[in-house]
Amino acid sequence: MLNLNISFMIGTCPANVKPNLPGARRTLTFPQGGVTFRKIMNFVYLSPHFPPNYYLFCVHLRRLGANVLGLADPPYDSLRAELKEALCDYYRVDDLHNYDQLLRGCGYFTQRHGKLDRIDSHNEYWLETEARLRTDFHMFGIRNEDILAVKSKSRMKAIFRNAGVAVARGAVARTLEEGKRLVRETGYPVVAKPDVGVGAIATYKISCEAELERFFSRKPPADYLLEEFISGGILSFDGLTDRDGNPVFYTAHAYSQGVMEAVNNDDHISYYSFREIPPDLEAAGRKVLAAFGVRERFFHFEFFRTHRDGRIVALEVNLRPPGGLTTDMFNYANDIDIYHQWASVVVRNEFTAPYGRPYHCGYIGRKLRKNYIRSHGDILAAFGDAIVHHEEINSIFRAAIGDYGYLARSSSLEEILAIARFIHETKEDPPGRNPG
Repeated sequence: MLNLNISFMIGTCPANVKPNLPGARRTLTFPQGGVTFRKIMNFVYLSPHFPPNYYLFCVHLRRLGANVLGLADPPYDSLRAELKEALCDYYRVDDLHNYDQLLRGCGYFTQRHGKLDRIDSHNEYWLETEARLRTDFHMFGIRNEDILAVKSKSRMKAIFRNAGVAVARGAVARTLEEGKRLVRETGYPVVAKPDVGVGAIATYKISCEAELERFFSRKPPADYLLEEFISGGILSFDGLTDRDGNPVFYTAHAYSQGVMEAVNNDDHISYYSFREIPPDLEAAGRKVLAAFGVRERFFHFEFFRTHRDGRIVALEVNLRPPGGLTTDMFNYANDIDIYHQWASVVVRNEFTAPYGRPYHCGYIGRKLRKNYIRSHGDILAAFGDAIVHHEEINSIFRAAIGDYGYLARSSSLEEILAIARFIHETKEDPPGRNPG
């Protein structure tokens, strides 16, 4: 029996890039008269420099043998050293919004490295752009025909209903009359949000007819979804699926308030991970996961738990990691490396880390405009052992999660909540108010 294993270079890295591995290789095996080709994965990472902590996805892709190809707008020399080490090739565009330039970049990569296998940024802002490029270059993942289901909130509602998950009553309202007709069914207040949009930007709470009329007189020229205001706490079901759609990692979080309120009121926010996921939240999350057919992707599903009767009501689907420092929270809560495990799922379709949620991990954000009682030094002196990370937050995210963020972990939820109260208490808080 002849059994040969031959490896040869299919494209070396540019001279100004110093990768951890010696270049892209193709392996051929010849078992018993058959020929099997195994090609190293070509992964295009769109905007690998931002958000700042996401360079770690590229680092671990490269360590597992993928050909990591960066496509972005900053000069190569401005990238952090660890990211430059992870990239085998880099194509700079003048503007990431210029689709023709992105096409040329992917064409360049194809010419140098062969067929492209994956593209991602882990950023909701680029979801539609990624889908176009996947469609044009025949890559695995969400394509043009899939995008509306995961970007349009009205389409999401229909899928939630079909999956048997409760939703807030609402619909797209294009005129004032359509808005009034919907309010006659739901009553005030209602929430107006772009049917296709990112985060809580340009989202409004409308409490009376005068506010409704004002909204429609100034409404941007985009479709807006009007839905009943749900009084409830915000929860999320978050995780990662493998190539077959199995949830190989999942967790859940509870939020001190909604991002809409934090943005509109310029308030601070905190949230924490569960050690034991509420069964009804997990059941709803799994139904949504199956309904949207999530494969080889992170997911971040948002729900309400209603104050009135404790029901789980679906809010929104995001097929990306939760924002901010939440991927780091995954790691601190579970003693794993989610960046490495994601890369393992992509390259090998394997999630190898055992996890059991031994800790709660909480994010506590501060806004510089607030007059806090405790200084940064006071926080570290009081809870230094529990504060596992802290950093200045990029200004793009400050409206939602603050100017400065702390990560705290503990096996005790009471300690996490106490730390949040300690960090958030301001000199203006009335006595007895819970600032967390």
